[in-house]
Amino acid sequence: MCEHMNATSAMENLTLATSLSECDLAESASRRKLFLFFYLAIIITSIPSNAFSLYVSWQHIRQKNELGVYLFSLALSDLTFTVGLSLWLDFLWRGVWTHGGYVCVLSVYFLFTNFYTSDALLCCIAVDRYLAVVHPLKYTFLRKVGTAVVVSVAIWVLVVCFNATTITWEDSYHENNKFSVCFDIFLPLSENLARANVARFFLGFIVPVLLVLFTTWGICEAVKSNQATEEQERKRISKLLTVVLICILFCFGPVHVMMLIRILVDDCRKVAWFFYPYKISIAISTLNCLADPLLYCFITRTGKANVSKVVLFCQLKKRSKDECVV
Repeated sequence: MCEHMNATSAMENLTLATSLSECDLAESASRRKLFLFFYLAIIITSIPSNAFSLYVSWQHIRQKNELGVYLFSLALSDLTFTVGLSLWLDFLWRGVWTHGGYVCVLSVYFLFTNFYTSDALLCCIAVDRYLAVVHPLKYTFLRKVGTAVVVSVAIWVLVVCFNATTITWEDSYHENNKFSVCFDIFLPLSENLARANVARFFLGFIVPVLLVLFTTWGICEAVKSNQATEEQERKRISKLLTVVLICILFCFGPVHVMMLIRILVDDCRKVAWFFYPYKISIAISTLNCLADPLLYCFITRTGKANVSKVVLFCQLKKRSKDECVV
């Protein structure tokens, strides 16, 4: 009896080991390098642009503009994620995760925290502009700096709590005698991760898209009927909402669609076709770190003014240096 149970247990272990080995998707070094250079370019561009965006958004806050609070939180979220992204460069270079499970789970936390804080804050910006244009006198208490601070803190707390319940070690980190992998795990999905992916798709993508579409439609209708709105102001509001919508659709759309499709792929041995589209969707989502600075540096009035000041300062400094040389 015991021999039979041992034989059965050994057979189960053998089957498990075989299935795990079949699920390990080897990635060529050349393809890894493409992703490596892409993420390196994101980091090099994102850190200075978001650091400057922190300064720009701080100018908004000093002027008692609630929009600055949301922009500041966006820049902070992008900078936090970009610092964590540097760990992936080593992973892509080596082809194996060498930092252990705890750091892996933390890096996944950074990824999803950036996703959903950015998502929610972009929605806050859209709603804030909607209230400012459509109901300029009705909901003024919602458009105060103090309210924006409370909303931003609440978003961070809710996102962190959501991630704490949906991100697990077993879904984020896989290690065996040969190598260890972080996040790029294509074992059969656990029930927890399947439920999390459905929640992420609807709460993190569908709801924000519908909300931004509604606010955009409302603002467009209000601007059309309000002849007092200047043409330049209309264009500025249009650009702002366009960038918000593109951020959500282009940066977060592909990865959330892939999360949903991943639920339907039960057999990990048939997931090879899914591997690179999924990795590309993750890479596209990181472009959000560059889209956010565009949002507040080049579209908002204060942002454009500060960019102009920096450009003017650099031009004057270069001119004075040239005069010294002459």
